[in-house]
Amino acid sequence: MLSGLNHLTLAVTDLDRSVVFYSELLQLRLEAKWDKGAYLSLPGLWLCLSLDPLRNPEPAADYTHYAFSISAENFPLLLARLHAAQVAPWRDNRSEGDSFYFLDPDGHKLEVHVGDLASRLQACRQAPYVAMEFFTAP
Repeated sequence: MLSGLNHLTLAVTDLDRSVVFYSELLQLRLEAKWDKGAYLSLPGLWLCLSLDPLRNPEPAADYTHYAFSISAENFPLLLARLHAAQVAPWRDNRSEGDSFYFLDPDGHKLEVHVGDLASRLQACRQAPYVAMEFFTAP
């Protein structure tokens, strides 16, 4: 049986640029780096950057994205740092909790979000999406 998410691997076209983006701007911990990749971490997350010159840097048209948790206290600080670095947004926030949706240097869609599954479900119970069903008790 599955016990959790093991790791995320993102294809990148410029490893050094991506290591700087994730380790310095987003402040993930750089664990290891080699000629074609790097491992970074946050509590509960192992992120692998894998050099792939075939990566299409255009963001996909779909909603697939990777969201990172952030406290309400730190949200405006990171938002200011991302704006100062001229990080491109890709969507406006349309859900509960503060969120900022942005692109990494290779067009991967990312989000920083204040809140968790419990806060999202609570908000959805108050204003459910169309045809939404709940399978757990509040």
